[in-house]
Amino acid sequence: MATQIIVPSLGESVTEATVSKWFKQIGEAVAPDEPVVELETDKVTVEIPAPTGGKLESIAVAEGADVEVGAVLGAIGEGSAAAPEPAAPPAKGNGAAAGAVEVVIPDLGESVSEGTVGKWLKSVGDAVAADEGLVEIETDKVTAELPAPVAGTLSEIVIGEGADVAVGTVVARITPGAGEPAAKSAAQPVVKKEAPAGAPAGAVAGKAAPLSPAVRKLVDEHGLDPAAIPASGRGGRLTKGDVLAHLAAGEAKPAASIPAVVPPRPLAAEAPPRRPDARGEEVVRMTRLRQTIARRLKQAQDTAAMLTTFNEVDMRAVMELRSEYRASFEKKHGVRLGFMSFFIKASVVALKEIPTVNAEIHGDEIIYKNYYDIGVAVGGPQGLVVPVLRDADKLSFAELERMIAEFGRRAREGGLAIQDLTGGTFTISNGGVFGSLLSTPILNPPQSGILGMHKIEKRPMVVADEVAVRPMMYLALSYDHRIVDGREAVTFLVRIKENIEDPQRLLIDA
Repeated sequence: MATQIIVPSLGESVTEATVSKWFKQIGEAVAPDEPVVELETDKVTVEIPAPTGGKLESIAVAEGADVEVGAVLGAIGEGSAAAPEPAAPPAKGNGAAAGAVEVVIPDLGESVSEGTVGKWLKSVGDAVAADEGLVEIETDKVTAELPAPVAGTLSEIVIGEGADVAVGTVVARITPGAGEPAAKSAAQPVVKKEAPAGAPAGAVAGKAAPLSPAVRKLVDEHGLDPAAIPASGRGGRLTKGDVLAHLAAGEAKPAASIPAVVPPRPLAAEAPPRRPDARGEEVVRMTRLRQTIARRLKQAQDTAAMLTTFNEVDMRAVMELRSEYRASFEKKHGVRLGFMSFFIKASVVALKEIPTVNAEIHGDEIIYKNYYDIGVAVGGPQGLVVPVLRDADKLSFAELERMIAEFGRRAREGGLAIQDLTGGTFTISNGGVFGSLLSTPILNPPQSGILGMHKIEKRPMVVADEVAVRPMMYLALSYDHRIVDGREAVTFLVRIKENIEDPQRLLIDA
């Protein structure tokens, strides 16, 4: 019975890929987990392993064709699996040693398929201990240290700083042992193989990486010189994402041998020419996190029918409650009682009543979430991040406050993990801590709602036909009007207002 080769999930927001290369032909033997086909997306190039051993029975999709997640690529029938080819011996002088353990980019979390090699914390020849930090890997969500899998000596650094790497890429090798420092040699290269000047980044000297059909089409359409485009694919391959990034950066130049006819881009996409000022300027490349923040915020504006509705809430009752129980709460639970836990509890009540705010659009379907993972926006040294409080409806006030405080501390210290930042069904952002009186928060895709809290300001209000000074806060709910109606959005804010102005409701679920 044949086993199908299926296009796996390629990460959040990635729904299709291009078949760039088949490594096996029909009738050839394959071993379990041996790469059989290469897929290319706009973000990364990945190799699809054989789900079982046997012989490649059929190829359903030819090279250059686009396929969707879940599509059948081919099938493997019963037969003798070919023995894996022996690994080629390491090149002399590259620092690799027999029995070396490879340091591989691990799974970086949901929807994260690649990262950037940041700072190497060890040099070739340095002794390393098991689980000691080797190199910083920067993703679009967080920067984390990659630990050494074993103790020994760092014998080879395969990928240099600044290079983009996919999950599963080998970045270094360690020779197991007691970890005694090896003699360092100036002749030992930091990068395994260097490309000649002008060649794409990651290309091996003396060998140009072939272009996939999708990349060749883009290059030909825009009259580009492939050698002038930095490559991030495995083995020095140029990916579709590399070409698109090159075009978006406005750095594309026609190849000398190809008469290019480049279609004009809209003026709005053109970067204005830089005019250096004699008084001094500093040009700093955006971090991957900042690039992702910019891209996702723009994505929210481009894809969602985003609308914001406002209300105001009298904070007197909550402030009096905090004042009365602050000392005893902190003494018992070891954490301060803040405003955020009240708003999280009130938001959960409103989300249960208005489930579309807790839902998301996926194609032509609406996905309703029967759980409440609340993201809380906090500022870190690299920008705004949104750690997620999972199952917030099941957490007490003390548990919420303790987790919020811990997230804030780890955000400032750069210690948030990928798992802390993924998922989330609804987001709360408190601009009031920075003095914001009113704002229109932007959605955090694919979520359909975000609540903006603001500064508490004393204002004259009419209460029981009399003017009284009350501590007031403006609330803003930005929502995706494609699935959330205006009536639902207003009702959502009214429920939050009712629960904050009368917090006893939160205790009796009224």
